[in-house]
This record gives sequence, C-alpha cells and structure tokens, in this order.
Amino acid sequence: MDEQNSIPVTKVERSAKFVKTGFQIGGNYIKHYSKKLFNPELGRDELNEDNATDIYKSLSELKGSALKIAQMLSMDKNILPKSYVDKFTQSQYNAPPLSGPLIIRTFTKNFGKTPEVIYDKFNIVSSNAASIGQVHQAELNGRKLAVKIQYPGVGDSISSDLKLVKPFAFRLLGMSEKELNIYIKEVEERLLEETDYELEVRRSIEITEACKVIDNIVFPTYYPELSGKRIITMDWIEGLHLKEFLQKNPSQELRNKIGQALWDFYNFQQHELRAVHADPHPGNFMITPDEKLGVIDFGCIKEMPDDFYVPFFSLISSDVVKDKEKTIAAFRKLEMIHTDDTSAQIEFYYKAYLEMIQLFARPYLSATFDFSEPEFFAQLYAFGEKIAKMPEFKQARGVKHFIYVNRTNFGLYTILQELKATIHTDTYKPHIG
Repeated sequence: MDEQNSIPVTKVERSAKFVKTGFQIGGNYIKHYSKKLFNPELGRDELNEDNATDIYKSLSELKGSALKIAQMLSMDKNILPKSYVDKFTQSQYNAPPLSGPLIIRTFTKNFGKTPEVIYDKFNIVSSNAASIGQVHQAELNGRKLAVKIQYPGVGDSISSDLKLVKPFAFRLLGMSEKELNIYIKEVEERLLEETDYELEVRRSIEITEACKVIDNIVFPTYYPELSGKRIITMDWIEGLHLKEFLQKNPSQELRNKIGQALWDFYNFQQHELRAVHADPHPGNFMITPDEKLGVIDFGCIKEMPDDFYVPFFSLISSDVVKDKEKTIAAFRKLEMIHTDDTSAQIEFYYKAYLEMIQLFARPYLSATFDFSEPEFFAQLYAFGEKIAKMPEFKQARGVKHFIYVNRTNFGLYTILQELKATIHTDTYKPHIG
C-alpha cells in the first residue's frame, strides 16, 4: 500500500477535500443517469460502488474522525448498500499509512527524541493503519512492543470534520437534522476521548486489570513511561484478525470458545463495570496462537449511568416487558416515549419498541444461544429496514446513550454471527435490583 506523506490538517485543506469528493459524487450521478437514458433497467449497483470508492478514498486520506465515521457505518449493515459496507469495512483493518518522516516528527515533538533512541528496534513501516492512528512494531529489553502513533491534527479537526461529514451522513443515514445532531454530538464526545492517549492508557490499565477474571482472554501490558499525548506503547500480541482466523476454517468448538470469551468480555463490562469497550469492530481483536481472544484497543469507552442502565436492562432481563405500564414507564425514562405524545402515539411506539426489545433480548432469554441462526439476523435487519421507512421515526427518540450502547451490542452480535458461535448467555447478568 502506498504511503501517505501528509495529512490535510487545516480546516480549509480538509474542507477542500470534502468539496472535491462532492464534485466526484456529482459526476458519478451524471454518469449514472446518462447510462440510464440508454438502459432504463440499469440498477444503482455501479453508482453505489463508484460513490463508495470515492467517499472511502477521501475519508481514508483525511484519517481521524472522518475515517472513524466510515468505520462505524461499515458495522451498520442494515442501513447501507452492500457496496458501501464492503468498501468501508477496509477501514476496520487498514488505511494508507503515514511516511517515515511524519513518524519521526511525531516522536520528536512528543518525546524530544527519535524512536531509534527510545527503543532498541523500531520498524518505521507500520503494521496497521486505521482511523485515529497507526501501529508500529518495536523492541525494548527483549520485549516485542506495539507502538500506536496518532495522526497529526486528528484531535484538532474533530468538530469541523463532523460538520463536513453531515451532508454525507444525511444522504446515507436518512436521519432528521435533530436526530443527526444528537448523533454527531455523542460521536464528537467519544472521538475527543479517543484522541486523548493518556486517558486511553489509564482506562486500558484499569479495565484490563478488572477483566482478568474472564477466561480465554488476553490483554497487552501498557507502558505509561513510554506513552504520551499522541503515542501509546504496549506489548505486541501475536495472532490473527477475525477474517484471517475464519479463513483457516476453525472447528466449531474453537469458534464457540472465542465467541464465549467475547460475550463474557462485553457482558462483564456492561454489568460489573457499567463501562464498556464501545468499538467492537473486528480489527480490535486477535485470536492468539494458544487459541485465546486478544483485545488490543481501549480508545472508545462508553460509561452507562444508572438512569440509563437500570431501565434499559430491566426491559431485557426481567418481567418488566410482561407488564405494559411498567414497560411504558421504562420507555419514558429512556425518552423513547415523550411526555407530549398522544394516546395513539404512545400505543404506536409501545408496540414498535416492544417488538425491537423482544428481538434484541432474544439471546438473553435462554441459557444458550446459537448466533449462526440466520432467521434471528434476518428479523433484526428486516425490523431495522421497516422502521427506517416509517415517518414516525424521523424524529429523534431515545437518550443519547443508545447510540454507542446499541452500536456495541449489535457489533457484538455481528461478530458472533460471523463466528457462527453458540454461547452460554447466562454467565454475567444485569444487576437491576
């Protein structure tokens, strides 16, 4: 993959990149409709492919929050055409890496030294390049290390980037402006945290220490003395990404073992820590040679306050949903039903959200659940498509915490589906008493 020698840093440079991409997309539409004049039966597949290619190329060169949006959208398989999902999925594993001189400059700015002075060995060629930063291999005192380096200007450009992303998001997501603004604000808060590498190191140490009780899961050791505002040093974890792992056709027993570790990891955090690793894309996980799950990134953590956690998990782990009044009361606390809704609206949203909750909660309702079951996911995606077309859901509904909690749990479900794993779902249960 070609190296990238610079990143557009200023607002003007980044805005110009989006404008150029907008012109390219406009050209794709002109090309599409010109062809359609001669072939009225022409579908949108080629148009979607061209647009996805142009948008991904632009976002991958901009890095940062722009690329992070692509990464998040790639996980929402029920709201995007397949060509967008396929293209944006690249952001889960790779993006054009930065050149050597940019890497040296970042180290000198942060530590006053080049990487060759800090480590015994440092590979100037990155091993992985994604949204917020890229990873390099290093060695020190016989230990193999992973060094994560943040792209220049990422933290400073988040707010302006998200404003520039809004027109694309309007077109791709079909949200109302009010709903999109809530989405963008929550994303902005989490992205600002992700660019704070000192916060990430502290959280990584705290959460990995707490999660050591979970079977078949491993974490890197973090080195605060070799880390800073834009650089994190941690142990290198050997292993395969999910896609590589599945290409080796692992046994069902091993799929179940890895899936169980993933389920326990997420549910332990949600129910014991009330703070969860909210970035469950496959690029953040490795399957190690000794058949354990390695978790390699804690940049995005979503904390769940009591006023969200209790009503939300009471709906999926208790008899609340059997009582209409208690269910509506929980929906009100979560702002899924509003105080000014009419009786007809209350009934409509009660039925719609009850269907959603019952679908989402299905894995929790029995001691084991088979995530290879296609019918479950077909129903999830069909429900998502159905409500996306309903005018009643064009207005913002639900507290902001849903954005990352839903993303986290559906991301978890999606990885378990890819693993085709059967899981014991009663290992870590909600605490709502």
